[in-house]
Amino acid sequence: MVGRGVLRPGLAVLVGDETVGVTTSGTFSPTLQVGIGLALIDSDAGIEDGQQINVDVRGRAVECQVVCPPFVAVKTR
Repeated sequence: MVGRGVLRPGLAVLVGDETVGVTTSGTFSPTLQVGIGLALIDSDAGIEDGQQINVDVRGRAVECQVVCPPFVAVKTR
């Protein structure tokens, strides 16, 4: 998430006014200090890594950014 909050399962993922997916889970990341979540997004929607989208949280559009997992870079030795 770009702003404050925590995503929950079953929230609509929006691009403009069009619903393109639904969240499946969400939590707060203490490492990143932001809310993170997973969503199922329609492959025909053309959503790309880094794109800004919105999630409908209780009637309010919350700005989020699409990031392919893992959310945190894996450290190697």
